[in-house]
Amino acid sequence: MAEQKATNITWHEHKIAREDREALLNQKGVLLWFTGLSASGKSTVANEVTYQLHQIGKLTYVLDGDNIRHGLNKNLGFSPEDREENIRRISEVGNLFADAGLITTTAFISPYRKDRDAARELLGDGRFVEIYVKASIDICEKRDPKGLYQKAKNGVIKEFTGISAPYEEPLKPEIVLDADTMTIEEEVRMVIDYLKEKKIIA
Repeated sequence: MAEQKATNITWHEHKIAREDREALLNQKGVLLWFTGLSASGKSTVANEVTYQLHQIGKLTYVLDGDNIRHGLNKNLGFSPEDREENIRRISEVGNLFADAGLITTTAFISPYRKDRDAARELLGDGRFVEIYVKASIDICEKRDPKGLYQKAKNGVIKEFTGISAPYEEPLKPEIVLDADTMTIEEEVRMVIDYLKEKKIIA
């Protein structure tokens, strides 16, 4: 994780705690971390889960990989170091959102286990839900709306996850969505059932 450079700073406690915000919202603040290859369907599922939760009165937000790179992380590329910093920043933002009581979904390739594990440690027990959207390279290539896999194979895109850069599969994710065989509806239902089972939502 990033080195602490600022000095002479003090953490301030506030009168309203996370539990107070959760009671107001009637939900628990968590970070749903969707990980998987490009074009595996992470963003689609994350958005649909968020939409379905909104429909039943839950406060949600999506942190999407491409969207974040248009703003907060616009100064980062795709080197291993930049990927690590990308995920570190998102973990911190997700932690703030969860502390605010939101059910936050992320849709990032996040290819390295150590970065996802660092996010899990930051959020703490029960606040980080790793969701592996498992899809084969063949399926991802067929679904690829931007033609990125072909560009990577042609050498146009360097350090592309799954082709010229590694992807480390989660070892013990809370949820595995088999994107090769499951429909979007089935994937969404599996996630929402988990949230009910863990009493994150009533």
